[in-house]
Amino acid sequence: MAKSKKRVPFYKRHKKLLWITGSILAVIIIVMTLFKVTPWPGALLIRTVFDLDSAKSKQALEKHTPQQPVTRLANEKYDSTGMLLDVYFPSNIGNTDKQLPVVIWTHGGAWISGGKDDWATYFKILAAKGFTVIAPNYTLAPEKTYPTPLKQLNEAYDFLDKNQGRFHADMNKVFLAGDSAGAQISSQMAAIVTNPFYAAEVGIEPTLKPSQLKGVILFCGIYKMFGLTQPAPELPKIIGWGDDTALWAYSGTKDYSDPIIRQMSPYYHVTSQFPPTFISGGNNDPLTNDQSKPFAKELSDKHVPVTTSFFADDHQPKLPHEYQFNLDTEDGEEAMSKVVDFIKARTQ
Repeated sequence: MAKSKKRVPFYKRHKKLLWITGSILAVIIIVMTLFKVTPWPGALLIRTVFDLDSAKSKQALEKHTPQQPVTRLANEKYDSTGMLLDVYFPSNIGNTDKQLPVVIWTHGGAWISGGKDDWATYFKILAAKGFTVIAPNYTLAPEKTYPTPLKQLNEAYDFLDKNQGRFHADMNKVFLAGDSAGAQISSQMAAIVTNPFYAAEVGIEPTLKPSQLKGVILFCGIYKMFGLTQPAPELPKIIGWGDDTALWAYSGTKDYSDPIIRQMSPYYHVTSQFPPTFISGGNNDPLTNDQSKPFAKELSDKHVPVTTSFFADDHQPKLPHEYQFNLDTEDGEEAMSKVVDFIKARTQ
């Protein structure tokens, strides 16, 4: 009886072909990026790296799932294009008409990655503290460019207002929150809501009234886009390339003298009517000194109440970008406590 031949896996039979194909693809990505033909290859590469990194962080968060039951209403369609959001609130109020302060948390990911499910455990923890937490999706770049996410979130706010009873949401006690690019988007939306001249410039009629906004919660954000187009010279070149690619993908322009870059920067459009703000960043995150601290000062100079949570340069452990999602550290736990205190102080 003849012995059957063992099948050699495809990748072993065609190692050379795969190597050549991979090399060609790598060259194409590099050439297209270097010559600024399109942001797509670089954006997709960054998205892949970010998604892998967030997967590890999500897994680490799961051990902190609160014991108190939290209801999650998943995949609520909030606009005509099918964009989705999730709603979290303590399960023990499910059969009551009680309404809770609302935290609308816009996710980060350099505008080109991430989604509402990334920090689901974090949102459960926050909701268990006595809040309704909203996690909306928005269309990522470069699939859609600025200001598409702003228009989508404006529709999400209107959807929440119309469904506040079902979501146990007190829409007169709203906090716009976000991390990284989500902090940029949320702070820009707060500026649009509280600055009618700016709203007209962006072309958005806010569905939220200034009186509904009780605060803004910002972690590790970007508030002055020129800080990304001109990164600190001591940073690794790969960071500058990543910032350049992400901003090009989101803004839709590779001409950073374009007025749209300034328009995207909430730093230049806040007024004294901007809501009270909690702002934080890690001491090992370049955005803290370049973005968060200057934005906090700009708000303070305009007499906006600002609560900051920054760290000394020699603070240990060094706290990276998005440090607040690491609840294995005392600093992550403290950041959560400070957010809860900030909300309660403005809703009681």
